Parts: sequence; C-alpha cells; structure tokens
Amino acid sequence: MYTNKSAFLLTLETLSLSNANIYPAFLFGALLYVIIVFCNLLVLTTIAVSKNLHKPMFILLLNLPISDTVGATAFFPHFVSSIVTQNRLISHPACITQAFLIHFYGAGNLLILSAMAYDRYIAICCPLRYNAIMSPQTLIKMIIFIWLINFSMIVTLILLLARFKICRMNIVDLYCNNPSLLKLVCEDTRVNNYYGLATIVLLQGGPLLIIIYTYAQILRTCVMTNQSAARRKAIQTCGTHLVVFLILQINTVVTLVAHRFESASPFMRRALGVSVLVFPPFLDPIIYGLKSTELKQSIKMFLKRNVGSTNI
Repeated sequence: MYTNKSAFLLTLETLSLSNANIYPAFLFGALLYVIIVFCNLLVLTTIAVSKNLHKPMFILLLNLPISDTVGATAFFPHFVSSIVTQNRLISHPACITQAFLIHFYGAGNLLILSAMAYDRYIAICCPLRYNAIMSPQTLIKMIIFIWLINFSMIVTLILLLARFKICRMNIVDLYCNNPSLLKLVCEDTRVNNYYGLATIVLLQGGPLLIIIYTYAQILRTCVMTNQSAARRKAIQTCGTHLVVFLILQINTVVTLVAHRFESASPFMRRALGVSVLVFPPFLDPIIYGLKSTELKQSIKMFLKRNVGSTNI
C-alpha cells in the first residue's frame, strides 16, 4: 500500500541506548558538534581575513570547512536531539533534505581534496610554472566546477528518488541517505540503481584516479630531488592529505556498496556511515591547522587579535 509522503513520519534505526547512557551520549554528541563547528569556522574565518593566506592552496582549503560544516549540521542536530528525546521519527521532506546535504557534503569533500592534490602536484612537480597554471582565473574555474558538478549530480540523484511513492516507513540507517530511502520504495528502481552506480564511479573513482596520478608524480619528483628538506616537507604535506582522503574514500565506498549486499553487516555499515560524518569534519581543521605552519601561525594571530580586542 503506497502512502502520501508528506502525511507521515519515517522511523530511523534505533540507537539502543540504556537510560544511564542517554545524557552522557547527548552531552558528548553536542560537545563534539560544537567543537566541529568552532574549529571549521575558525579555519574558514582565518583564511578569509588573513591576506598572507590568499594563495591557491588555502583558497581551495577554504572550501573544505564549508563542506564539513554542511555535513556535520545535516547530521548532528537531529541525531543529538533524538538521543535525549528518544524519538527517532523524521518527516519525509526532512529526510530527503538530510540525504541531499549528506551526499552533497561527501561528494564535495572528495572533489575538494582532489583539487588540493592537483594544486600540490603543480607546486611540487612544476614549481616554476605554478603561478601561471594556478592563476586566479583558473582557481575560480576550479571552485565553480567543483560545486557545480557536485550540486548537479546530487540534485539529480535526489530528484530521481523523490519521484517515487513509498510503501515502507523504517529507515535502516541512523540517518537518511539515498540507499536507505530507496529501500522504502516498492516500485522499479533500476534507473536509480544505475545512476547511483554511475555517481559512485564518477564521484569516487574520478578523485581516486586524480589522487593516484598526482601522488605518483609527486613521489617520483621527491625521489629524484637532491634536497632532503624539501623532499621531507613535500612527503609530510602529501602524506597528511592522503590520510584525510583515504579515510573519507574508504568509509564512503564501503558504506554505499554495503547497501547492495544483504550479507553485509548492518552494524558495520552504520558505524562506517556515521564515521564519514564525524571523523573528516573533526579531523580536517585539526590536521590542516597543525600541519600547515602558515595556517597555524595565522590562527594564533587571529585568536590573539580578537581575544585582545575583547578584553579591551
């Protein structure tokens, strides 16, 4: 029996928390969200106001806290409130919106990290041509392309999903996403499945190929150079970037693919699905803030300037 999508509430997977763990879990989740938002906004604001950071690498990095904040905000407020209220209900429009924002965040991060890898490739492998290649015009085109391709592909994904009537009400995950919403449909979803696979190939496979190529070239250049200090700095910078990318890439792929196999562990799928929304937004500003000397110093100056002006 098909149901009017706007007339009822969907039920998200239960959290299975005991009464003794409700408030500690609520406080932990709320504190984690506040830390994520604060750290990402701090990085975002510091890059925006510090003229010495108005360089291609940091302008590209500027997009990462925006995407991370979108992803965390799509997940944490509803999740944290449902812990304390023990109410796992969500309206269908809110569920569709959450799914869009979460997929938009995940795809956006992969594309941004790919652009940052390309920037490091040019800086390390073609240093004399860096300013010519990574010109302001090129940078603007890259950023517009990232958000445009991300928005168009995810909107299409969600529109293909929203056209269906639904005949079930239980979401099999801790938050709304395209695969779990498709499981509510009793109609033919082959078009959605094909488009979903194409999206995974393009938005997961494309960035992976870029990362493999750029890092192979960076590694080759680092091996050939005789400057040990420059080689060490390049490997350190790229190693950090690679760790961030792999955490997001592996967890996202496993989470999405696990929905297509009945034998896959639901617990593993949910744990990895939540980790996609927790670890990158939490780790990105910390990793880049600590590893980048310029950004770290600018953050310290920004905080001293603003704390000092507040005290006065």
